[in-house]
Amino acid sequence: MLTDINSKKEVPAKLTKGLLDLIVLQFLSTQPMHGYQIITKIRKNFGVYFGPSTIYPLLTTLEKKGLINSEWNMNSERPRKIYSLTSNGQNMLNFTEESLNLICRKIAAQTNTEMTLEPSTHSAVTIIAKSDRSTQTNRLNSEIP
Repeated sequence: MLTDINSKKEVPAKLTKGLLDLIVLQFLSTQPMHGYQIITKIRKNFGVYFGPSTIYPLLTTLEKKGLINSEWNMNSERPRKIYSLTSNGQNMLNFTEESLNLICRKIAAQTNTEMTLEPSTHSAVTIIAKSDRSTQTNRLNSEIP
């Protein structure tokens, strides 16, 4: 049981880490932010903590690739480096989102192409799932009002 709990926490953390550049670009597409704001927003939205040793090198890499820009804001209590999305960054964000959506659709298509919905004679829905080895019929009946 402990393994299940750890897995349920581990999977979202791994997915978030794998998509961290996309997440940062998405945040910056809504408004310019400083590093600590990004760290806080990731933790609040995803429940995963990535500290400065992860976020700042990523921001440096994104800036070197021309996907984000930074400027020092000297008007606050302490100087803060503010990051904003460039047009190249917006293009990369759009492309990455489209690619991720395509992958999700392909995964869903694998499930959907193997499943068909048929109305049942008992005012219920019957789902027929087909496997490669044999055809099995799994009936999931739910009353339709």
